[in-house]
Amino acid sequence: MALVKPFKAWRPLAAKAPEIVCVPYDVISTKDAIELSKGKPFSFLHVIRPEIDLPEDTDIHHADVYLKGRENLKALLESGNFSQDDTENLYIYRLIWKDRSQTGIFGCVSTEEYNNNVILKHELTRPDKEDDRTKHILTQQAHAEPVMMTFDDTEGITELMEAEQSQTPLYDFTTEDGVQHTIWKVQNTNQVQKAFNTIPSFYIADGHHRCASAARVAAEQASQNPAHTGEEDYNFFPAVLFPMQQMEILAYNRVIFDLPTDFMEKLSSKFEITPTSNSVPEKKGTICVYINKKWHLIELPKSKKNDVASTLDVSRLQEYILEPFLGISNQRTDKNIDFIGGIRGTKELERLVDSGEAKLAFSMYPTDIKELISVSDAGLLMPPKSTWFEPKLRSGFLIHTF
Repeated sequence: MALVKPFKAWRPLAAKAPEIVCVPYDVISTKDAIELSKGKPFSFLHVIRPEIDLPEDTDIHHADVYLKGRENLKALLESGNFSQDDTENLYIYRLIWKDRSQTGIFGCVSTEEYNNNVILKHELTRPDKEDDRTKHILTQQAHAEPVMMTFDDTEGITELMEAEQSQTPLYDFTTEDGVQHTIWKVQNTNQVQKAFNTIPSFYIADGHHRCASAARVAAEQASQNPAHTGEEDYNFFPAVLFPMQQMEILAYNRVIFDLPTDFMEKLSSKFEITPTSNSVPEKKGTICVYINKKWHLIELPKSKKNDVASTLDVSRLQEYILEPFLGISNQRTDKNIDFIGGIRGTKELERLVDSGEAKLAFSMYPTDIKELISVSDAGLLMPPKSTWFEPKLRSGFLIHTF
């Protein structure tokens, strides 16, 4: 079974929420966070990006950063702009963006189920990022941001959520990026929990490092607690669980900084390269390549490998172009490649190449949610940066402390 646990959330006053909630920590840089937080002393960026309140040259992994995050969270929760619910609750979180709606249950999930693969992964995590998030969580004694997960809705959970939305929401406003965020408190908690009890698996959509860090925090806390039972709050972490039937994945594009001599000529000896006016591939198995202010279309061969992860376009790009022609054997660590989320569009790819910041760009066809499920079910991993989920959750709505 997949457990969804209610929790006593710390949450902002409705009138203050628009100036408090912010984008997730991992979609912006420190520089971006500084700009976004200007004139916003209560922005949650001060909690998840606390380096913005320290000297400019501070290493983001310095102990002072984690201590500042704890200080900022404490100050925010005690500012009068937050209150903690008296009872444990589940919540409904709906996102509407570009006339598309997705609605999920906001509650806590189990680190034990993460460790036992009830919560399934599709990406490797980086030790340095795991270490960073683990220190943030341990120092703050809080899970400040939820993970985005998905599940196959075979139990009518969507209908249960729809029935709950007739009540007045706790929050309902549109952020500057055009996303409408609406949150309700669930009234029929037992009914929702019972429906989830028959769901076999959750799938991580966005937040692999937060999941891994939450599991590490639970193990660390348990080792220091002689009376550990497994029911303590540190054994659970917040997630928003969306039916996979409502999820949409955007492309995760690539740029290359250095090319070997006569790269396109060498590529054309192996592939048919067709000039195109399209900057976005129209079907799976094709990529668009931008170089010298022109777009080209390439059809990727099917993988020579038999596993489901190898059928992904990002895997076929790796197998047939990145490694043999560019020597990129590990996209996760190679400095010659970078990743551009689909939300930024192909105009950003053109800008990077035309400006000389990059030499070439690959515009990808999006990974399908069913491909993510298949790879996860098989216990396999996707190449890094295979999926870009949009719209993003906002941080600072519901805080889980322990």
